[in-house]
Amino acid sequence: MQTIYDFNGLQFNGEKKSLEDFSGKVLLIVNTASRCFFTKQFQSLEKLYQQYRDRGFEILAFPSNDFRQQEPMTGRQLETFCRIHEQVTFPVFKRIHVVGEYCDPLYKFLSDRSLNGSVGVRPYWNFHKYLIDKQGKVVDYFYSFTSPQSSRLMTKIEQLISEQ
Repeated sequence: MQTIYDFNGLQFNGEKKSLEDFSGKVLLIVNTASRCFFTKQFQSLEKLYQQYRDRGFEILAFPSNDFRQQEPMTGRQLETFCRIHEQVTFPVFKRIHVVGEYCDPLYKFLSDRSLNGSVGVRPYWNFHKYLIDKQGKVVDYFYSFTSPQSSRLMTKIEQLISEQ
């Protein structure tokens, strides 16, 4: 069975980043957009990241323009928006497709139970969240309207961080 460690993300500098580099950490993978109602979740995601990052937790953001073209930016402009305007310090990758014919292989894996063994839900909007355990397995998902500060999500993160 594959894990998320079999995939890469493309960094803003054009280099591939193996998700295996995050091995042994609990991950929250989120598809983001700069012009969405849920864009305000960047602040909550950063707060969550700061709260748990020293305990083996990472957030990986994958901007996408798949839902009503709410991510028109690319490249340096998008990186600047995330780093300076939203002040996020967690990894943000280049814009990808998270649904449809050109869906990135990572998101095909995340949303297909026959590939990941547990979750079969594709993103229906921006800021859909997938929770990954320390072994790189998809263990849960959270719809866009679930706040990164929700007790349900934070409880799951705490459980996964505490597991050996």
